[in-house]
Amino acid sequence: MKFETYFRACSYAMVGGGVLALMLAGGVGPALALVFAGVLAISWRLETAGRQLSQRAGMFVVLAALPVFYLDWRLQTAAPDLAGRMLAGVAALAHFTLVLSSIKLCQVKADRDWLFLYLISFFQVLLAAGLSLSPVFLASLGLYVFCSLLAVVCFELRRARAAAPPSESRLLVANEPRRLWRRRARRPPEARLLWRLPAAALCLFALIAGLALPVFFLAPRAGDSAWAMAGGTASTGYVGFSDRVTLGELGRLNQSNQLVMRVRVEGPEAARRTSPRWRGVALDYFDGRRWYQSSNERRAVLPSENNLFPLGTTEDLNRLTTQTFFVEPVDTPVLFAAPRAVALQGALAYVRRDPQDGLSSRPHTQERVTYRVYSDTVEPPAERLRDDRRPYPQAATPNLRLPVGKYLLWPDTFDPRVAELAQRVVREAGATNRYDMARAVEAHLNANAHGGAYSYSLLMRASGPDPLADFLFNVRSGHCEYFSTAMAVMLRTLGVPTRVVNGFQSGEYNAAADAYVVRQADAHSWVEVYFPDSDAWVAFDPTPVAGRPAGTSGEGLSGQLRRYADALELFWIQYVVTYDRQGQQTLARTVRDGLRSYRSAMAGFLAGVRTRLPGWDGAAGGGGGLLGLFTSPLVAAPVALGLAGLLAWRVKKSGRWPRGRARRKGAAAA
Repeated sequence: MKFETYFRACSYAMVGGGVLALMLAGGVGPALALVFAGVLAISWRLETAGRQLSQRAGMFVVLAALPVFYLDWRLQTAAPDLAGRMLAGVAALAHFTLVLSSIKLCQVKADRDWLFLYLISFFQVLLAAGLSLSPVFLASLGLYVFCSLLAVVCFELRRARAAAPPSESRLLVANEPRRLWRRRARRPPEARLLWRLPAAALCLFALIAGLALPVFFLAPRAGDSAWAMAGGTASTGYVGFSDRVTLGELGRLNQSNQLVMRVRVEGPEAARRTSPRWRGVALDYFDGRRWYQSSNERRAVLPSENNLFPLGTTEDLNRLTTQTFFVEPVDTPVLFAAPRAVALQGALAYVRRDPQDGLSSRPHTQERVTYRVYSDTVEPPAERLRDDRRPYPQAATPNLRLPVGKYLLWPDTFDPRVAELAQRVVREAGATNRYDMARAVEAHLNANAHGGAYSYSLLMRASGPDPLADFLFNVRSGHCEYFSTAMAVMLRTLGVPTRVVNGFQSGEYNAAADAYVVRQADAHSWVEVYFPDSDAWVAFDPTPVAGRPAGTSGEGLSGQLRRYADALELFWIQYVVTYDRQGQQTLARTVRDGLRSYRSAMAGFLAGVRTRLPGWDGAAGGGGGLLGLFTSPLVAAPVALGLAGLLAWRVKKSGRWPRGRARRKGAAAA
């Protein structure tokens, strides 16, 4: 292959890499990218045949394309909202870069034209970086950097080759000593050197990555991408968490496998094994068809240092479970958390808390949100709850901020059979306290799934003026909202305060990412019962497990690959998209703990060696001083690098390995 052909191939790969990155980021569609690939093929044929446009004709076509770009800009930026106009403007700009690249490719190119093509491709990658929050961009960026390094190296070699006088190499060889001339004569031909250029570009790529990664992880982040905040990431769609929920709304979520969030849990092992639920909104007033929040009060929580929003207290810090939420763009301001949140930490504009312990912040329909929650997930023991016979408080408490009567109301137009059913269930179970009453009603609704009394279904078959009574006595089938509503209302008829909570099940655990993957199909509803002696709301789940839907990544090889892709995307979100000072501190702690573990393991290994080798203490200076010094990573690493550099210098000086050189000398003498 000729050098000029090789140079053109590398340059075309760089230009195509910029368009590929722009397509993967959503800046241009696949159809337009395919058209540009056709332009690349046509330009290659024209350049090979010498039928390209002249410089004058190319300039004329560029000037003719300016009105077309202006018209495209005006048409694209006609969106009513600001986010839509910004994205449309970026799309028009991407179209213009494709037009400019196509014109430059099809004309006769001087060095300045190649540089212009390189700059356009670099600008396309910058556009892609502003549009994309996906790890796919990392792959396209790596490919582009490799192709650009190769193209720039070839461009510089081409310029140096053109600038050198034709006879310079021959004069240089004639005046050199004979030994040097022989060494130059043994060099490989040009074709072999061309195939070594990718290896050189790969080494440069590794060097750049090795130098850039430490700077990337140490440098602070100024903020989120403006384009991404304006609409670079689309909302996941309907989520439906608000202070007014109609029976049946959560059923629509259970029919979708759309990703909502990922949750990484740290804390006591017992808490991690219990499949925690992610609490969203709690509702206290039921009118027969809809649940409401009777109070519109929202109390602002003021942050302390490090964006920490205090929410409560705990008896023991060892009981805290830490959850890190990576929430996709969703159409709800709700902040999800495990029950009994003590504190929340995150770069949020504000945090508000309602009387039902629900948390909310600014809506994020066009951007991901990352925050950390510390929750005391330990519930009071069953024995203490059974012994709780204290009267309900008349004044507000830390966990009961509304009058207790709010949690004992049921609709005026109410079927009396519901209260009769609750009394019969409790009487048959022999329950004499609030806790056993709650367990009896819970068991009546979900334990009968095997006997056919009640079953889980996403079909909304309960209807009429009283859908709850229709569910309990006629249909006997429904999804989680009907079960939680039935339990909450039945307990209220028995004088037990309750509220309904809407949120998500724990989701699918991804071992590759060490996180729960929560989808819309994991949406769930359950009941919280108030116990005055503990001043605690305790969760009960009356929905049958059998038939309950759950989000999943799939089975087999495709499911496993999808889980690995989720793990890669979670790493990208945590350490690239939302990486901040808190992430830097976490990474520093991880590195420090790793070094401590390495030093402990090395100390244990040396202690074992010391017991097996006689005379070790004397050689090591009593405390492992001399040998311990050379086995220290701070000393061993520079020594190893020095030995490697010395060996490389020896090979470069001799031109071959010493053993091979001696063998060839012996063969020549023979």
